[in-house]
Amino acid sequence: MDFTFSAEQEELARAVRDFAQARLNEDLIRRDREAAFNREGWTACAEMGLQGLHVPEAYGGQGQDLTTTVKVCEALGEACHDNGLVFSLNAQIWSVEMPILHFGTEEQKQRYLRGMVEGRLIGAHGMSEPDSGSDALAMRARAVKDGDHYVLDGTKTFITNGPVADFAIVFANVRPELKALGITAFLIDRDMPGVSFGPKIEKMGLRTSPMGEIILDNVRIPATQRLAREGAGMQLFNASMEYERAFIFASHLGAMRRIYERCRRHARERKQFGQSISKFTPVADKLIQMRMDIELAQLLLYKIAWAKDHGQEMPMEAAMAKLFISEAQVRASLDAIQIFGGYGFTVEYEVEREHRDAIGGRLYSGTSEIQRKLIGSYLGL
Repeated sequence: MDFTFSAEQEELARAVRDFAQARLNEDLIRRDREAAFNREGWTACAEMGLQGLHVPEAYGGQGQDLTTTVKVCEALGEACHDNGLVFSLNAQIWSVEMPILHFGTEEQKQRYLRGMVEGRLIGAHGMSEPDSGSDALAMRARAVKDGDHYVLDGTKTFITNGPVADFAIVFANVRPELKALGITAFLIDRDMPGVSFGPKIEKMGLRTSPMGEIILDNVRIPATQRLAREGAGMQLFNASMEYERAFIFASHLGAMRRIYERCRRHARERKQFGQSISKFTPVADKLIQMRMDIELAQLLLYKIAWAKDHGQEMPMEAAMAKLFISEAQVRASLDAIQIFGGYGFTVEYEVEREHRDAIGGRLYSGTSEIQRKLIGSYLGL
């Protein structure tokens, strides 16, 4: 592996960093309080090419390799303080665009990928249900074959981008007796009869990323809306999770770097008892741990990106990256509050929001406990 980035990669990351700082951070305290999705920022990101980083040029994208895409996502996460917007963007890139790119028909790619790249369409991914989160096989959503159509019924919940999505990938079981082998993916549009996208769910963090339910009530769709072959739902889901678990956390790594740099500056400038608080061992230890976590996370993340660019499967490493980065970000954000003291506890300093936003990383894309279970299974434990 070569850890030297090209001049073009560095310039692209720098341009995205400058763009995010200039266009995406305005009035964030108010938007977080109101749980307001930044649609204008979303459109600006599309104009910048962010939704099409890894999408081939044939569908309006840039056709970047994964290593470049990860570097740009890391830069976005560092420069954009709106963690909710960044999360919504990444959720679409990794759990909606990638499955359609790898499993969709040419017609599906032209219709959905191009719309997402241009910012005209927002996509969502619907697997979780009220009674089945980590236990995906317990899903109750059903799809009944009826000639050249399917009829879908069920409820999906905790759907990132749900309240603002124009369409979604949803999973339903065509043959429940086959369990996992019956699960199938479908593309459903917001305006299809029987489809309803619920209002946003109020959340602790990532409040600017809208989340809600998708309700399927006797939804009749043509078989051309099926994504991949019948029964391939779990294959599609697992493939998308490998991308999501690793690369959605590139932006989290960028946020960790932002937290670290801000804490380091504050610790060197803040004086107590006649010296900078960075001179006190408990503060210095927290900063050292942050920096170590950043370096280790970066090594793991770019190893996966390099391997995927070279055609290798990395499911265990993706679970490791997700587990390590999500846990490290929570630790860093909590230490940041401690370093800033009383100021860190106030909304005005925008430190407490980093912690609220970080906690979700231990839950989505599979909880920390599920990641340990996955890693253990790959190790034969």
